[in-house]
Amino acid sequence: MWIRSTMAYRASFVMTAFGNFAATALDFVAILLMFSRVDGLGGWPLPEVAFLYGLSATSFGLADLAIGSVEGLGRRVRDGTLDLLFLRPAPVLAQLAADRFALRRLGRITQGALVLGYSLTALDIDWTPLKVLLMPVMPASGAVIFGAVFVAGSSFQFIAQDASEVQNAFTYGGTTLLQYPPTVFAKELVRGVTFVLPLAFVNWLPATYVLGRPYPLGLPTWVAFAPPLVAVGCCALAGVAWRAGLRSYRSTGS
Repeated sequence: MWIRSTMAYRASFVMTAFGNFAATALDFVAILLMFSRVDGLGGWPLPEVAFLYGLSATSFGLADLAIGSVEGLGRRVRDGTLDLLFLRPAPVLAQLAADRFALRRLGRITQGALVLGYSLTALDIDWTPLKVLLMPVMPASGAVIFGAVFVAGSSFQFIAQDASEVQNAFTYGGTTLLQYPPTVFAKELVRGVTFVLPLAFVNWLPATYVLGRPYPLGLPTWVAFAPPLVAVGCCALAGVAWRAGLRSYRSTGS
């Protein structure tokens, strides 16, 4: 329904999608401005940073398109409109994800994919069958991991009711973090996004394998192929958190 509504005004859709494209492109413009003054960030040249950026932006864009609308759960909890979703013969999570489905978010995906394409043409990668296989796995697994973070953050809103900014710190903040090399951050932070909130499996770990770079924590090579398993684990934990949130929901009391 929301897609049909959007495409009824195609000129408006094109303008909003382009606006989304341009707004997200400013992140990469900021990186380009940095490289106008330096030759590398943490020892990483521009094409390698663009590779990280493209993977992060594409993965997050896919997750944001598919399930980003769930971040509005807190508003529904506060005003009581979440009760309506329990009356319909469809999963609450699916209804929230489809609510006000924003097709304009394709602009972010397009922008990330273009930067990723640029990086692949600029990089001199020693391609092997495993590296080729890893390329489609990275954005797919990354999208699932970000999607799980969206769901887990929304589950917290059942209790906090007004915690969308806390959730955004891990979703939007997480994708911004991953756009830069792990070598520019303190090892404590790198450990946190590797072993606690495993965002490093979105791009840092598999990307270091593809680029032939060592990971700051000295992990074994096989962890570069763990993103699908990490994505499944994140989904399982997010599912537990979501069901716990649903069970704790007591409406607005009005």
